[in-house]
Amino acid sequence: MQLSVLDLVPVRSDQSTADAFAATVRLAKAADQLGYHRYWVAEHHNMPAVAATSPPVLLSYLAAQTARIRLGSGGVMLPNHAPLAVAEQFALLEAAAPGRIDLGVGRAPGTDPVTSIALRGPAGRTDEDIHRFPEYLDDVVALMSPGGVKVSLEGRNLLDRNYILKATPAAVSPPTLWLLGSSMYSAHLAAAKGLPYVFAHHFSGQGTEEALATYREEFRPSEFADKPTTFMTVNACVAETRDEAEQLIRPNLQMMAWLRTGEPLRALDLVEDSENNQLTAQQEAIVAAGMERAVVGAPEEAAGQIREIASYFGVDEVMVSPVAAARRGCDPATAPARETTLRLLAEQLL
Repeated sequence: MQLSVLDLVPVRSDQSTADAFAATVRLAKAADQLGYHRYWVAEHHNMPAVAATSPPVLLSYLAAQTARIRLGSGGVMLPNHAPLAVAEQFALLEAAAPGRIDLGVGRAPGTDPVTSIALRGPAGRTDEDIHRFPEYLDDVVALMSPGGVKVSLEGRNLLDRNYILKATPAAVSPPTLWLLGSSMYSAHLAAAKGLPYVFAHHFSGQGTEEALATYREEFRPSEFADKPTTFMTVNACVAETRDEAEQLIRPNLQMMAWLRTGEPLRALDLVEDSENNQLTAQQEAIVAAGMERAVVGAPEEAAGQIREIASYFGVDEVMVSPVAAARRGCDPATAPARETTLRLLAEQLL
């Protein structure tokens, strides 16, 4: 079995952005040394508890800090960006770390409506950009290819001929493209285009089985993959005892409960502070559901949960999002409980 990592670069209440970034660098180095297969970072905007706003910036630094682990986006929210900009960024990453770069793309905004408008600029990228997602996906692929793509400029008073547009002058190989999603739309699209596909099981938790079944049934072999290619994502918190693991994951689950019930968000609480939070019955139900869906427990128990997930969904790779918080007095530039999660799982499964 292969293990991989998804990192949102969480920001605790005792951390600055610089601290959170330093902790992520330590975590990526640990994953590299422990034998994890890939390390992906997310794209979220204007969230007090998440510092992962720009996957290519994060990945460029992590590429220089690691030796062998694959690095990727989980994912770039394509409607937020011009396809050429995304293609250029990841073509350069592939040139800097050949054979190690994954480009995972999704179509969600990754933020609230106000931030989305600000992110897309005064010219305004509209909902039409979401509808044109399949077209933008094709554009990114073509732009990153060694031959580039021909662009017709006839009638625009520019060059009256086909113009070759490339993401980079002399690509040797493109990054590996993955389609990400949390709905049936993404499953249908990934199958139709023959793309590797990841369903956001760690976030959604519902519809995973149907989405993967549809993807596998409808898959058309392509230049990207000759058979359905997927893996599972799951939140994880592993400690020496189950009780300790449950305490460490609770701040993250509370944050998700606030997000889903429209409460104002804040930096991730320390464990001691989370114990004093008052939640509604609805929020407690969300916390309980998240606890049940996540990999939580002592090492052998957690490893068994991962094996069960892999067997049930028919995958040989599981990507864990280490969501453990920290206790008061922890060095702000570290995330020891997150590192422990990776270490204990590696000792059991790698």
